[in-house]
Amino acid sequence: MIQVLWKGRGGQGAFTAARLLGAAWVNKGGYALAFPSFGPERRGAPVKAFTKLDDKPIVDRSEIEKPDYTLDLIRPPDDMAALAERLELPAVNTLLLGRLAAELGLEAEYLERAIDQVMPEKIRERNKDAIKAVAG
Repeated sequence: MIQVLWKGRGGQGAFTAARLLGAAWVNKGGYALAFPSFGPERRGAPVKAFTKLDDKPIVDRSEIEKPDYTLDLIRPPDDMAALAERLELPAVNTLLLGRLAAELGLEAEYLERAIDQVMPEKIRERNKDAIKAVAG
């Protein structure tokens, strides 16, 4: 099982990225579980989101204690922050998602299909462009 921890603040898209990764993994034919953990539901509050990926059904629904990957949306790498600014993205969540997916061998087509399933239509293309910018 691959376990991913996303750290962010409310409004940065940590849970959205967790859901997109899970949906893309399912689109590829695997099993996934994505869920958030947060205190007060407000913009700026600390958020943790979790994604579990496997090739068999996932029965453990507990929080991840020893993640294989940790992605921090609060303090993104400088190159990701600069790319988000250049692409006029409000957050780096989709960029980090695209980079992780490439490392996992998850093809961009599955992420694009997940974006169509999860995101509102008005922001789909911008996020697909973000995936393409880091997938290569």
